[in-house]
Amino acid sequence: MFSPSPYGWIAQYLIGFFFAYGVYLPFWSLWLEAQNVNAADIGLLLGLGLAARCVANLFITPRFHRPDAILPALRILSAGAFLFITLHFFTTSSLWLMGAAIVLFNLCCGPIVPLSDALANYYARLKMLDYGRTRLWGSVAFVAGSTVVGYLVSRYGANMILITALVGVAFSIVIGLLNPTPRPTSHANAAQARPNLLHLMRENSVWRFLALMALIQGSHAAYYAFSALYWKQSGHSEEIIGFLWSLGVVAEVVVFAFSRRWFGRFSLRSLFIVASLGVALRWGLTASTTVLPALILVQLLHGITFAMAHIAAIRYIQSAPENRMVALQALYNALPLGGFIALMTTLSGIGYELWGANVFWAMAAMGIMALVIKLPPATDMTQSTKERGASA
Repeated sequence: MFSPSPYGWIAQYLIGFFFAYGVYLPFWSLWLEAQNVNAADIGLLLGLGLAARCVANLFITPRFHRPDAILPALRILSAGAFLFITLHFFTTSSLWLMGAAIVLFNLCCGPIVPLSDALANYYARLKMLDYGRTRLWGSVAFVAGSTVVGYLVSRYGANMILITALVGVAFSIVIGLLNPTPRPTSHANAAQARPNLLHLMRENSVWRFLALMALIQGSHAAYYAFSALYWKQSGHSEEIIGFLWSLGVVAEVVVFAFSRRWFGRFSLRSLFIVASLGVALRWGLTASTTVLPALILVQLLHGITFAMAHIAAIRYIQSAPENRMVALQALYNALPLGGFIALMTTLSGIGYELWGANVFWAMAAMGIMALVIKLPPATDMTQSTKERGASA
């Protein structure tokens, strides 16, 4: 059987997963709206899904801390994601069934991003790939997914959202059946106990990092859940919406591709300050106007508000003691990218129903709040004497 290089395997796997994710993230709210679900319930359902990701990343992701366990985990999780997307076809008669399908899907797809990141970091430490240039293929696929589904939905209806997502996950399943060469292996010390997540979260550097990332990444909640609805109600077509989402991820791809060249000499503090200012500007503009030239600028800022912040987070995690890297990756995906965005998505649903686009002003304020958090380096984390138990 064909055995791709680590770069080839991870890049192709990310293409399949993020193609599906490019369908899910911007367009799932439109599918729910087509099933006559109101804005508050859409926010609740999507928030439940994000909460499920939080739970998965706290209790599932850390269990696969050994490199040789990541490949089997990704295969099982991809198969589960395919199954639970299919389940959505049979849930349209009940809000409870929709919620169950969304929760089950997110329990499977939640750990995929941190585990694939962990696999990329494993090979990056062996000098077999560059993280940024590998991760950008996921962003490229996200562009393709959101563009393709926007075109298909405008012509064939909302069920194309489910069908298109299934195609992406099916591709990741096929790639997952292959083995990269060399395969990831665990050294003798890989069985050492992982840091206890609860103790880790109490450390000064860690809780400040999580709070900072929660504010920056959590500010995207209203955008992820309601930008498609907001722009459609403002008169933009599904194709324009797909183009705008794709443009945002093009900006993300460019930042990933050139991050080392452009920002390699930036301090972590500088990266987070620029990202925080970008948050305030981006969501302030989103709340203020829906004219297309302004929305193009709004989407170009995604390279600052998401990609630059993500690169900074990865740099922080990679600078931590080696035995803490997977635990920090799990916390980053579970809390700022999971639990906090889940909470903000639910609140955004209520806010959008009450105040419409003005909910984006609350997202802009989060960028201002992020500016006041000063982050000590990860290497300053104190070594807990209680890191002998399994991850919380």
